[in-house]
Amino acid sequence: MNPFDDTESLITVRDWLRFAVSRFNEAKLVFGHGSDNAFDEAAYLILSTLHLPLDRLEPFLDASLTHGESEKIQAVIERRVRDRVPAAYITGEAWLAGHRFRVDERVIVPRSFIAELLAEHLAPWVEDADAVSSVLDLCTGSGCLAILAAQAFPNAHVDAADLSKDALAVAAQNVADYGLGKRIDLIESDLFAALNGRSYDVIISNPPYVNAESVAALPPEYLAEPALALGSGEDGLDATRQILAAARAHLNPGGMLVVEIGHNRDALEAACPTLPFTWLDTEGGSQFVFLLRREDL
Repeated sequence: MNPFDDTESLITVRDWLRFAVSRFNEAKLVFGHGSDNAFDEAAYLILSTLHLPLDRLEPFLDASLTHGESEKIQAVIERRVRDRVPAAYITGEAWLAGHRFRVDERVIVPRSFIAELLAEHLAPWVEDADAVSSVLDLCTGSGCLAILAAQAFPNAHVDAADLSKDALAVAAQNVADYGLGKRIDLIESDLFAALNGRSYDVIISNPPYVNAESVAALPPEYLAEPALALGSGEDGLDATRQILAAARAHLNPGGMLVVEIGHNRDALEAACPTLPFTWLDTEGGSQFVFLLRREDL
């Protein structure tokens, strides 16, 4: 029997939350796009669908739903189970470092460790955030890191570059939402190709970095994201190599390059043994994001 055909006894938010968690676990969904477990994801989807505060589940647990509300929640739960798309694509939004960003299937769901580093203004490597005048966000996707960089460095102009026109269209919506159109330029560029003559105090990048073996094993939730933003050659380092080869020409004296590379630290250090990488501490550990100065390249 299809469990979605027998939901008439589900009346309250608590009922639907339990039902959603059961269905998510039964379907063996994969999480990682804003939540890491079935309960948190179910709560988020239900609260979002009901237009309730996302951080206040408890007061609404025993609230009864209208027939129309129940139908909407059922449709959302069923889509998550049937289509295996990330929750963010269902709600049209994602949260990163406490900020809301618009997302859809044209961009990967924001989840960069660089966001937490920008929340600290890249301290202590940047001594004076007010002195940073130019920033590049390479492979900007939804524009989330460019926006966070503009906030971290209030006197900086930010270039946000991406190869994908579709991604830049989403980024434009987010830039407009934050009122940063005068400080952030969106540029269609294959890495540095369209950036000749431009140099920066800070370059940040969360490029594609998934190796071929891992791409082949990705679950449907991750395969729903743009392939262009995920895989990067056999070892996942094709884009990173190109960034390292060209970054010096686009950094001002003393400027820094900050790049996220996923689980590729050992492979990168083996491929570039002469580069003095500084590995930055994040909530996930110290193997995901490196820093290099212009003079190191």
